Amino acid sequence: MDVLMPQLGETVAEGKITKWFKSAGEQVKPGDNLFEIETDKVSMEVPSTTAGVLAEIRVPAGDIAPVGAIVAVIADGSGAQPGRPATPATAPVTKPAAPAAIAAAAPAAQAPQHSQPIKLDPFFEVRTPDRNYGPARLSGGVTVTPLARRLAAESGIDLSRLTGSGPHGRIVAHDIATAPRPVRAPLAAKAEGPSADEVKALFAPDAYEEVPLDGMRRTIAARLTQAIQTIPHFYLTADVEIDRLIKLREEANLGAPKDKDGGTAFKLSLNDFIIRALALALQRVPAANAAWAGDRILRFKHSDIGVAVALDGGLITPVIRGAENKSISAISAEMKDLSARARDKKLKPSDYQGGSSAISNLGMYGVREFSAIINPPHATILAVGAARRQAVEKSDGGVAFSSFLAVTLSCDHRVLDGAVGAELLAAFKAFVEMPVTMLV
Repeated sequence: MDVLMPQLGETVAEGKITKWFKSAGEQVKPGDNLFEIETDKVSMEVPSTTAGVLAEIRVPAGDIAPVGAIVAVIADGSGAQPGRPATPATAPVTKPAAPAAIAAAAPAAQAPQHSQPIKLDPFFEVRTPDRNYGPARLSGGVTVTPLARRLAAESGIDLSRLTGSGPHGRIVAHDIATAPRPVRAPLAAKAEGPSADEVKALFAPDAYEEVPLDGMRRTIAARLTQAIQTIPHFYLTADVEIDRLIKLREEANLGAPKDKDGGTAFKLSLNDFIIRALALALQRVPAANAAWAGDRILRFKHSDIGVAVALDGGLITPVIRGAENKSISAISAEMKDLSARARDKKLKPSDYQGGSSAISNLGMYGVREFSAIINPPHATILAVGAARRQAVEKSDGGVAFSSFLAVTLSCDHRVLDGAVGAELLAAFKAFVEMPVTMLV
């Protein structure tokens, strides 16, 4: 009886034999485990469904075989399978059969081989894949799992350019998920939407006026289109209580030193505290203080926080460098300077290039909650909504009102997973809700 590689899912086209529990020449009976297989999704033991002698092992441990392939032969008690040679010359055998089994199989080996259909094992139905996604072994000898081959084919990724992270350098699904996506000109053009003529044809000629795109709007359109198409976003939202933060801000502004004209040396905003809190949170969760760099991840030593500033006809994101090492008053003064120069279009490239994360605050416009698009090469961006009053239950069972912010963290799944993003958001929340910790 032929032992076939079983099907372990509709999308699984092959399996890797990791271990043989029986050797050639050993007796087997129904229920005995023959071998262990591993796919991209599962690892399981395959039992025998018949009794006899394991006359031949065709696929040794460590090798990969497609679904439905003959991996072994179980002969009847005489040591041979009728109508099929027990040891064909082309079949690899990992361990020589016992002398008695070889002697018994010799007469059968001289018999002519008849062409007959393989009877499939009813316990392991073989499903033919809808299409072939390429060979399991590349020309360089690297193997690729079935799921990885399918994902690569669907995404247009060249497998020969990848380095596998699986056992023995095998390319697995995770390698496809983290691989840079190729830029296809036809798809990119399609993603930009219909042409101007196509859009204008939908409206009466006197229903609109045309506003030409300037360089800033073109750059914003190109970068954010690329970002949403190539960065796998996921979003985490939390409510952050800010009663203590509001009180600390008021006290700090009241205690600000006065100059000779009676003006205050600084006036802190909630956004200044938010910048500081995110900078400290990135230091507490260094895995999130990173950026995607094609074939690697860059982890930063300092928290360089970009802050979106609205301009006429667009926006720009100047960067507060090393914000974790600056006082809140220093962050406030630097942010005011950067914002003023941004509106006057006097920023230098060093003022807005780079950074490890960013903040977009629309709370001053009354927006309660929103999700921001990540600004490459950042791996995160924090969207901050408006403060609101909300009833909360007190420890004694009573009800009180507190102020809350809704914040949403957009994350690049290539750089950080959900748990790391949640850690970063929790660290940010802890700093904001206990703002005195930002002053030490």
